Amino acid sequence: MKIESHHLGHRDRLRDRFLKGGGDALHDYEILELLLFQAIPRRDTKPIAKALIDRFGSYAGVLRAAPAELQTVDGVGKAATVAIRIAAEAATLLGREESLNGEVLNSWDRLVAYLRARMAHEKTECFRVLYLDTRNRLIEDEEQQRGTVNHTPVYPREVMKRALELTASAVIMVHNHPSGDPSPSKADIDMTREIRDVGKSLGIVLHDHVIVARGGHSSLRAMGLLD
Repeated sequence: MKIESHHLGHRDRLRDRFLKGGGDALHDYEILELLLFQAIPRRDTKPIAKALIDRFGSYAGVLRAAPAELQTVDGVGKAATVAIRIAAEAATLLGREESLNGEVLNSWDRLVAYLRARMAHEKTECFRVLYLDTRNRLIEDEEQQRGTVNHTPVYPREVMKRALELTASAVIMVHNHPSGDPSPSKADIDMTREIRDVGKSLGIVLHDHVIVARGGHSSLRAMGLLD
């Protein structure tokens, strides 16, 4: 379908407003319009952008949506889905760079923000480990396991084996609760203490186990569960 001339003029005006004023000069749906321009060159994307925000509640909700969910909205095909997922990944990578560049423990709030952005809205449990050097700088940020909606198998020996391979001196463990409640279960606490004890025998420190969810986050260290 050929896009009409007044839509082309609208696109140019929207681009100019963005270049002059940045995101603050636009509504959220207009930022989403700009993004969709790249993927849908021959269609008015304003109705699609508004439909996406109506469906997912906010611009952030659109970025968090799974590909299959995005494609339930009329006008959102493969190209538009890829564009939205690229924007979401770019935001996550920026947060990762800001939070994990330098001594990780000195930017704890940014670290938690990154972890929540990356994991809190996952539909299944996933378990990742940050491996740190002697100065608590990041060596690797790795997802180790994916599980079901309420369980992820974690193997302490595998966590520490990987730490030894990377010559890591410390680790931070993270997993998500798709239920939305970040409170640790008894199994979470027992597994954390087991990994802490295995690490001690190898000279590897477990700094924390962070649980993230839509409803917030929990730090087992802050809760006194690693003492």
